Amino acid sequence: MQEVEFIIKKDGSVEYTIKGIKGASCDDLSKVFEDLGTIQTSKKTSEYYEKEPDVKVVTQHK
Repeated sequence: MQEVEFIIKKDGSVEYTIKGIKGASCDDLSKVFEDLGTIQTSKKTSEYYEKEPDVKVVTQHK
């Protein structure tokens, strides 16, 4: 399951964690949040370094 967890701190800063998306595909989602404000720090989760499973689609024509 894919989700984004937000933590709003007492000083008004916001932390977010993207969960359930492996690899660099979370970067596109992260850019949406980065456009909303100034990024002070950034850190990748262990899921970022995991590879998305390869998906093979087979189509049969009758």
